Amino acid sequence: MLHRPLLASMAAAAACVLCAPAHAQFNAVAPTPTQVRPAVDQAFVKLMAAPSVSAVLDALKADHARSIDDLKLLTEIEAPPFKEQRRAEAFLARLKALGIDGRIDGEGNVIALRKGSGGGPKLLIAAHLDTVFPAGTDVTVKERDGKLYAPGIADDTRGLAVLLSWLKVLEDKKLQTVGDLLISANVGEEELGNLRGIKRIFADHPDIDGMVGLEPAPDGAITVLGTGSHRYEVSFKGPGGHSYIAFGQVPSAIHGLGRAIAKIAEVQTPSFPKTTFTVGTIAGGTSVNTISPDARMAIDIRSEQMESLLATEKKILATVDEAVAEENRRWGTTALSASTKLIGDRPAGRTPVDSVIVEAAIRANTAFERKSALIGGSTDANVPMALGIPAIIIGGGGKSGGFHSLAEWIDLTDAWKGAQSSLVTVLGLVGVKGISEPLLAKRR
Repeated sequence: MLHRPLLASMAAAAACVLCAPAHAQFNAVAPTPTQVRPAVDQAFVKLMAAPSVSAVLDALKADHARSIDDLKLLTEIEAPPFKEQRRAEAFLARLKALGIDGRIDGEGNVIALRKGSGGGPKLLIAAHLDTVFPAGTDVTVKERDGKLYAPGIADDTRGLAVLLSWLKVLEDKKLQTVGDLLISANVGEEELGNLRGIKRIFADHPDIDGMVGLEPAPDGAITVLGTGSHRYEVSFKGPGGHSYIAFGQVPSAIHGLGRAIAKIAEVQTPSFPKTTFTVGTIAGGTSVNTISPDARMAIDIRSEQMESLLATEKKILATVDEAVAEENRRWGTTALSASTKLIGDRPAGRTPVDSVIVEAAIRANTAFERKSALIGGSTDANVPMALGIPAIIIGGGGKSGGFHSLAEWIDLTDAWKGAQSSLVTVLGLVGVKGISEPLLAKRR
């Protein structure tokens, strides 16, 4: 997932570096608790001892080879940002083949509901449909050296395939959860999709009690912090003119932009909460011998806390006004102007380390002899985190790399183990009829 920044450790955090959900490397953002509350431990003892749950986990292992067919099928249906419809239709068709009724909502998300026995929470389980690759990219899956290669195969098509595998074995084994599972293959996670898909889901379903998202991640990694970001396109406009004849009479849009960039480069940000900015792209001008009538830049501002993000944003936008004023003053005019447009808005948030949803994931990792690590990033979970709704991102199994490149790959050797661990996390949260009560509480 594009836009996932490197997160700073909290003061007490471990210093280990992990490959994060999607494509970057992340620091641990908090120490992993060494113990979970007794209710969490007891729920997982019951789940791991239940023959019906063991049968589901065995079926998930057996379904691994078939699930790779789903992975290949979906990967080879391109899904650029804002053009996810064909992949959404294919995912919906697979859901219906499993006997699960679903629909595509007004934003383009695939939505389905697997009802529980009643009285339990509603848990959203999600993976995103879109990739960063433009239309026309060769998305043919190729196999070599025990790995599968294709753009988007790990991020996040693997998550979609794992969702389908979960649902297949739950249906085949008729395992009934207590709480409801709201299933989503959503749009808009990548690039300037602006989390539009997940925002729509939480707007349409205010009764969601928690979220577990699937993204490529190292074994045991649990995303508990969502880095917020604001992105702006800033456009400078002036009259333009001949570089020799009009010199001294009109301001240059490019010179104004340059002044702004120099000022932005001097903005100070706190190290904690980690807050960053960059001018990512610039463009403009007509020719080498023209005083530029236009110029534009794109600015990315990120932080682990919205307060710091907004404070930095205020400083940066103020520099634009200062730069315009200086360029106009330089030539004794008011002809140069600048306008700003918000093109990206991702809220910041975090899920408390001691919340039951995090402890459930930690306990599930323990059950499968995996070491937990609490990390951060910018994912679909940012939205519920910012709303105060418990949310985490975990992996679906498999080692992967080359994210957001044409050489993206995934190694699915024993990847069913990750799918098992993440499914058990979900079962612990919603409960299994006759075996365990839901750990996730219903929100008021």
